[in-house]
Amino acid sequence: MTGYETYGTPNKPESNCRTCNDFKFWSKQQRQIFHKAGDPKDAAKAGDANGDGNGGNTMREDCPLDKSQLGKSTWGLLHTMAAFYSNNPTDNQKTDMKTFFDVFSRLYPCEYCAKDFRKDLKQNPINVDSQNEFSQWLCQFHNRVNAKLGKPIFDCSKVNERWRDGWLDGSCD
Repeated sequence: MTGYETYGTPNKPESNCRTCNDFKFWSKQQRQIFHKAGDPKDAAKAGDANGDGNGGNTMREDCPLDKSQLGKSTWGLLHTMAAFYSNNPTDNQKTDMKTFFDVFSRLYPCEYCAKDFRKDLKQNPINVDSQNEFSQWLCQFHNRVNAKLGKPIFDCSKVNERWRDGWLDGSCD
């Protein structure tokens, strides 16, 4: 294995991996598997009129993460790491953070997301010279992903308020 190969399940439509697919796709795939099994009782249990398989209720909290949940959790971790990064990092801290992002981009379980992550890292190299520069770099990185997904763009001037200090209105206290 070379130093640039990735791990995990490829993001292919036939992949049976909730981390690689959104929950709706995965759920539909599971219902189709039950229907192919030929047991009408299992097929009825597999889904309902809403198509979510559990009577219109939300998914259990202890289920494996889908792609959306994984993404939200990942961004939370990365932004929190940036928020508490040193204002004056040592050379070792800088190297460690760069290495973390390099390795992380190869180990991320959603192959499509990982490839996009690596591509963006190559085009926009990580800036770990200070807490502020790292947080701003990550916020801009996240905004590029949000733009691709049609999600709102975050005001990066508020990144430390959001991820480190809490909102100025005291709503996090």
